[in-house]
Amino acid sequence: MKKLLLLGFLLLTSACQPATSTPAPLLFPTSTLQPTPIPATASPQPLSTPAPSSTPFPRFFIEQFDSSLAGWVILQAGNDSVPNVKSEKSNLSLQMDSPYTWLYALYGAQDYFNIHIDAQFTNRALTPSSAGLMCRYSDADGWFEYNVSTDGTYNVLYGRWLSVGIAEYLPISDGTSNKIQPSGSTQTVGLTCSDSTLWLYINDTLIRKVDVSRYEPTEGKIGLAASSFENTPIVIGFDSVTLSEP
Repeated sequence: MKKLLLLGFLLLTSACQPATSTPAPLLFPTSTLQPTPIPATASPQPLSTPAPSSTPFPRFFIEQFDSSLAGWVILQAGNDSVPNVKSEKSNLSLQMDSPYTWLYALYGAQDYFNIHIDAQFTNRALTPSSAGLMCRYSDADGWFEYNVSTDGTYNVLYGRWLSVGIAEYLPISDGTSNKIQPSGSTQTVGLTCSDSTLWLYINDTLIRKVDVSRYEPTEGKIGLAASSFENTPIVIGFDSVTLSEP
């Protein structure tokens, strides 16, 4: 059973806390080291001068996980165990030891409207699983999620919180692609969130454009996704993440 079929409730790890107007999961903070910024490209005629950022973290960068995470937080769905996440030796490892578990590494330092994300990853455990990307995440309006699975399928989901600790996933699109490599192969997944369209990439090849104009998310954070199905353990290793202008 894939996440695409799970249109019910997901139990998320959460601490005992008073109810709030905007439901949200518990986020596990990571370190405060900075990723490697991408050098700015000069613009001969800028339309406006952007206001100084209140955060020390960059908007566009290449993260190669040479040390601890920088400005990221970890979200887990599906069980109440402590997330098994490691950042070492130029790799971010997301491990799931329970079935039907979802792990997210959310870059919490910046919000984006239009953004392009590339991530290189490997399914190390050689068991059925999925890995992907998310954009326009917010606690209030939900997020878009693009996943590729080891059986050659992919899907696009709209996720949103129903209440504290409970989320719903709605399918937007799905399909198959021969560009998706089997377990054990290193590959790249790419996602462009541009206005009302999501551009889906596998190994630098555009496989589909998806209209998301009917859904609420318009601006938010980006993140990495990994999930297990009925078989465990699952280990997804992300070697690098690149954030750039679309």
